Amino acid sequence: MAEAMIAGLVREGVAAPEAITAAGPRQERLDTLKARYGIQGTTDNAAAARQADVVVLSIKPQVLGKVLPELHGQIAPDALVLSIVAGAPIARLSEGMAHQAVVRAMPNTPAQIGMGITVWTASPQVTKTQRAMARGVLAALGEEIFMEDEVYLDMATALSGTGPAYVFLFMEALVDAGVHLGFPRRVAERLVVQTVQGAAAYYERQQGEVHLAHLRNQVTSPGGTSAAALYYLEKAGFRTAISRAVWAAYERALSLAQNGKPQPPK
Repeated sequence: MAEAMIAGLVREGVAAPEAITAAGPRQERLDTLKARYGIQGTTDNAAAARQADVVVLSIKPQVLGKVLPELHGQIAPDALVLSIVAGAPIARLSEGMAHQAVVRAMPNTPAQIGMGITVWTASPQVTKTQRAMARGVLAALGEEIFMEDEVYLDMATALSGTGPAYVFLFMEALVDAGVHLGFPRRVAERLVVQTVQGAAAYYERQQGEVHLAHLRNQVTSPGGTSAAALYYLEKAGFRTAISRAVWAAYERALSLAQNGKPQPPK
């Protein structure tokens, strides 16, 4: 996601490459980013943070306990911190860095091609100007939705943040089913990808005026093939499985807030 954000900022002209500094533990990774995007790189987190107007935290929740002390007191008072760390509440980030202006966001992987969606919120200390800066950064990744209550961030982690994994698994299952029927895999993949893209685009064309159930009913003739397939999916508990999967992801997001250590699923 860090590289996706760098690519988006450079692609959309939000920031000049030379104004971006990536900080990380692996010099070879930094060298790759420098060569690819023309940015700066350093293995010193504090040094990068001290000179930044916007500090982006894009790390694993498990290493947050190591990184926060490095940044404690190192961020300029008028700088903005933008965190995309899953499960890390604003209160923990603010206390750990001794900095109050914090935006917490949850993008998803389509951000890498500018088609992501990000849910975000901000601490009361974030100014209007800083909110506009945050919106500009996140808009470079795709769509963005601001929510006043931070509770929605963990929900977004489970729904849209993890959502691409659900879609890819569904697509993989459809492709495998097509191969089982007898299609060559490349043909099955093409059929499935275009079907998913087309269905999403068709829904978008309705501009939110038509319920998804109505669109499903349009392709479900009485006694037809769609009716037979949907009956089996309902009988197999398809909706329940999706709902439980999202809830499991939500619980895991909450558990990540507990010292950054994920708890085993129930």
